[in-house]
Parts: sequence; C-alpha cells; structure tokens
Amino acid sequence: MSDASQFWDGVARKYAARPIANMPAYEQSMARVRAHLSAEDRVIELGCGTGSTALLLAPHVGWITGTDLSPEMIAIAREKPAPDNIDFAVATDRAAGQGAAYDAVLAFNLLHLVPDIPATLTHAHALLNEGGLFISKTVCLGPRKWLFGPLIGVMRAFGKAPPVAMFRADDLEAQIRAAGFDIIETGDYPAKPQSRFI
Repeated sequence: MSDASQFWDGVARKYAARPIANMPAYEQSMARVRAHLSAEDRVIELGCGTGSTALLLAPHVGWITGTDLSPEMIAIAREKPAPDNIDFAVATDRAAGQGAAYDAVLAFNLLHLVPDIPATLTHAHALLNEGGLFISKTVCLGPRKWLFGPLIGVMRAFGKAPPVAMFRADDLEAQIRAAGFDIIETGDYPAKPQSRFI
C-alpha cells in the first residue's frame, strides 16, 4: 500500500463527514460538467474520493465508474445509496479503467495530488474514445506558493496533509495540451484560491 493510499485511508471518514467548503463554486462547476455530458456517455472519474460527485452525475450519463487509490474511500462510496448505472473500484490514477474506453474522463481536485501529472494525463487521454472529453478541476496554488508551501510543509510533517504540487493555471493548461488535448473551455470555480476548471 502506498503512502498516499495510507494517508487517504486514515482521513477518509473525517473527509466524508466534512461539508463542501464552497457550495456555489461546486454547483457552478457541476453545471458546466453536465453541459458536456449526455445520457448515453460512458464516464470514469479518477480520484473519486467517497463518490459524491460520481453519484451526483450518474442520472445524467449512461454509466459512470468512480475510482480511487484509497480502499477506505471506495468503501464509503459503496455504502451510499446508488442508481444501477454506477460502480466503484480501487485503482490509482494511472491504472484506472485499463482495457476500457470512455466518452469522458473526470478528475476533480486530483491533479495537484498525483506524483506524475504527465503520466496521469497520458493515461486519461488513452482511456478516451475518439472525440471524448477530459474534464478536470484543479486548485492552482503556484501564485501563492510563498504562503501555502510552508503551511503544507508543516502539515505534512505532522501527517495532516499529503504531498501537494503547486503550479499556475497556465502551467497546468500547458501540461494538458502536451498530453494531446485541445482546451475548449476554462473557468475558475472559485477564483480564490484559484480552482481551474478545464
């Protein structure tokens, strides 16, 4: 079991009990996601956590699979009432969905937490059908690294935070383009701290 998996297993129940910090921003980003999905789409979410977003999107797609590297997060997701068109699986961001093809790959609040963003993006691209969409939302702490870097460093020293990559939104977009994607829409939900929807 990886250090990241152990960290998220350890905080899963507290994470599940915590309310969404900025509900208007979450609702705005979910509205944008739904605008790009159709009732026939086969969808996979990488880093689904406790499954709340996958469950919210399930009525709007044909099938959705939620994946996460934390067995405890997936256990919590499976405890929730769910429609017939959803399943959950334990898998890392670079192993999820292998051998399948999807109309959309989702990654919300994930890319700043993965150890190798280019590898994750390459894998996401490989999972997509022709014309498929990669939809993500990622906190971009690069402009305020001077503040968040030391804070997260202290939290990590006490086991209260995972490793967090700090980059600017334009750096993230460049990495997404380098993985073979064309960016068709962006937005910030919320603007502070900047959480870039792509």
